[in-house]
Amino acid sequence: MKNIKVIQTILFVIIMLPFNSCKVEAEKIVYGEDGCHFCSMTVVDKIHGAEMVTKKGKVFKFDAMECLINFSKEVNPEDVALYLTNHYNDPEELIDATKATFLISQDLPSPMGAFLTAFEDKKDADEVHKEKGGELYSWEELLIKLKPEYNNVSDIGDYKRPKLH
Repeated sequence: MKNIKVIQTILFVIIMLPFNSCKVEAEKIVYGEDGCHFCSMTVVDKIHGAEMVTKKGKVFKFDAMECLINFSKEVNPEDVALYLTNHYNDPEELIDATKATFLISQDLPSPMGAFLTAFEDKKDADEVHKEKGGELYSWEELLIKLKPEYNNVSDIGDYKRPKLH
């Protein structure tokens, strides 16, 4: 009887292990230690970091949103669960990049030189835009701006993703 309980416990653990190992969630960026998956630079800027999380729970970290966007052409968009970015008003906090407002302004440098900064609220982006100048973009507009081959945007999931050619 004791052996049956042990076998049942082992089988339960073996069956449940795959379900517990694939959590789809953000992973805290360790600034000064984590490397950018695209350009291999160390992630140090707490305003401009980004992450991509696949539906299988694999996390890719980036030192800037432009690196995430450049890397995204190597990934099937249907395999991606989360696009995350740090933002101007609360550095180190990751927010849903697909809902963020982005500002490209020469007065706000970013690690890779695109002068790209994310904002959680459009109102905050508008205020900084008035002060610093530049251009505001939604997620979809940013993809088109930074990757000209993203010229056909289609619905996938709850947000728009580009069709990759």
